[in-house]
Amino acid sequence: MMIPRPLVLLLSLLIATSSAHSADEVEAIPTVRIGARALASAIVAEASIEAVRQSTLAAQVPGRVVQLAADAGDAVRAGQVLLRIDAAEASQAVAAADADVARAEAGLTEARANLARSRSLFERKFVSQAVLDQAQAAFDAAAAQLRAARAGRGQAASVQGHAAVAAPFAGVIAARYIEAGEMAQPGRELLTLYDPAALRAVVDLPQQRLAQLGTGPVKARIELPGQQRVFEAASVTVLPAADARTHTVRVRVELPPGSNDVVPGTYARVHFLSAATRRLTVPAAAVLRRGELTAVYVAEGRGGFSLRQLRLGDTISDDTGRPAVEVLAGLGEGDVVALDPVQAGIVARARQGK
Repeated sequence: MMIPRPLVLLLSLLIATSSAHSADEVEAIPTVRIGARALASAIVAEASIEAVRQSTLAAQVPGRVVQLAADAGDAVRAGQVLLRIDAAEASQAVAAADADVARAEAGLTEARANLARSRSLFERKFVSQAVLDQAQAAFDAAAAQLRAARAGRGQAASVQGHAAVAAPFAGVIAARYIEAGEMAQPGRELLTLYDPAALRAVVDLPQQRLAQLGTGPVKARIELPGQQRVFEAASVTVLPAADARTHTVRVRVELPPGSNDVVPGTYARVHFLSAATRRLTVPAAAVLRRGELTAVYVAEGRGGFSLRQLRLGDTISDDTGRPAVEVLAGLGEGDVVALDPVQAGIVARARQGK
């Protein structure tokens, strides 16, 4: 049966129009060529902030607290008196030590005079060698007793000096554990002081994750999620020992100068950066995720797209700061993928239906 010529022309026009629309749709979908670039992998670990210099001051003498000169949150200078303990007992000990020193000095004076007298009599043959030896021994004993009395006096004075608790360095009072009027006993904690100019993040990193950082110098960033702040680490120190119970290694990450407003105990995240290696990445917007399917649409030479399943790695940022994903398998360098997987899928299904 012959098809009328006008109908043949109409069908040809519809096919050409459909092909033109399909070609236009393919050209309208943005694409990107996949390439490898040098990237540093990151390991994220939870951490807490601690002070490099922190000291808990404890009582060294018994007594009642008679003065509190500082409280939690106060900034103090080195040598500033923070707390005083009643030193009545210590003062009595010093007075008793002074009396012992005076008695020992008097005994030494008497022993010196006896030794001089015995030496003079011995030279004139009025006393024997034994008498002179006894005088010498008495003098030596009196001198030793004086040294012991003076040492006891120094010890008592030192204890009396511990009644005033002073700051060992300039810093901020983190906590106070005693009230005015309470009894202090040797060893009881009184105050905690830290230096806000030197802080660090402390991480317990599993040994297998530590091995991923390599053997070279480790770089890191400290993130404070609660404050929306990020610091570049001044230095990273990996302690040369592992915890036998948890099999973790303690890592200290120093905060840079100027982070004085951060307080110890703050929750932090540390991003460890390893040495850069060449890795294949694809923009995160190009990845299609449907249940367990993770794939992209790859441009074909015939002007269409085909779905290709991927195995992905870490999420990172590309050169423009947009999120990208490391490709472990499924793509090769030079492949062209669609940046709009939804539209690419529509085009691919339309071609399959022809």
